[in-house]
Amino acid sequence: STMLPLLLLLLPAAHGIAQLGYRPALTRSPPLEGVTTASTFVVDQPRCIFKDYGNAVIWLVVALDRAASTFNNTAGPGTPETAFQRFPDPVRAYMTLNATLGSYPCPKPDGDITVLRVGSETSCAQDASRPTCNGPLPGPGPYRVKFLALEGSVPVAETGWSVPITLRKAEPPSSISTTGKGHSADMVVITTLLSILFAILLAALVATLFWGSDSCGGSSTFSKPESVTVRRYNTHHVYDQPAARL
Repeated sequence: STMLPLLLLLLPAAHGIAQLGYRPALTRSPPLEGVTTASTFVVDQPRCIFKDYGNAVIWLVVALDRAASTFNNTAGPGTPETAFQRFPDPVRAYMTLNATLGSYPCPKPDGDITVLRVGSETSCAQDASRPTCNGPLPGPGPYRVKFLALEGSVPVAETGWSVPITLRKAEPPSSISTTGKGHSADMVVITTLLSILFAILLAALVATLFWGSDSCGGSSTFSKPESVTVRRYNTHHVYDQPAARL
């Protein structure tokens, strides 16, 4: 009997959360490199989605796929119940990337970046004083995300959950192809054979040169050129002449 009044009190709050006809999704325009990696993924910003909630703070909720349906919208951001550092166990969903409506202007100004990379902060991943850290995701997932607007601590609007998002898996060393190593070994063999052939050809060339020099006129004799003697003349007439008188 005591539970019924509590449920009646919670019903208005539950019905007060507006369900917006929007689902976050991996970005497609413009095409980007690394839309999904082993620890991050990129979604579009919710432009023109929360335009009726100018006083709200918009949060991104990241949840394990199997836990999305049980997420409690009244769980406050920055609490142990939604802390990134406790994700994925025991926390099954965390809140991050808070922004005011001014961060998502509508329409989009030219040149604005309209995507969010989830999992891009590494500096706060182990920092319990930053429970809303946008830290690297701990595994391939799958994950689901949604945007939730809070006015103060009261949830007022939310989007639908995204479809499951699976990240790339890091390949174990045993699965890495050794084809490239085979090519390297072949190149080593070819290089060795070419080096041997080059050495043989060089030896044959040297032998041919020496053999040819011996066959042309027998032994070669080199005569030492005679030294050239330069006689020194002492010009006595120059030094013995008396100085000219003026």
